[in-house]
Amino acid sequence: MKNFMRSILVMTVAVVLVAGAGSFVDAVAAPGSYDGVWSVVVYTLRGDCDRALRYSVRIAGGRVFSEDPSYRAYGAVGAGGAISVTVARGKSSASGSGRLIRDGGRGVWHTSTGECTGQWTAERRPW
Repeated sequence: MKNFMRSILVMTVAVVLVAGAGSFVDAVAAPGSYDGVWSVVVYTLRGDCDRALRYSVRIAGGRVFSEDPSYRAYGAVGAGGAISVTVARGKSSASGSGRLIRDGGRGVWHTSTGECTGQWTAERRPW
């Protein structure tokens, strides 16, 4: 279970980029505003998930996704950098939200069951 929660955790915020948990962003950013590859570090503050993990995600056209077919990630970045992401694998899921700026970002995440919660930071990588 811990490995599965780790996978969900990594994907969530990683795919996140994912301060406060919220609904999907209404306004999508102008194409290219936050596009690129991002390195995300996920920190667990509560729960039995790995304490810190690093992962890479891609944003294209204001949409967040992972190229890894082992899970489903979806989300969007708003024009002001607000971001909301959900990651699902099987019946488990986790959500993250936060804010991106030009080359960085931060936010919070939680599993759908509330078992684990934490924060994340992100840094845009060169193409």
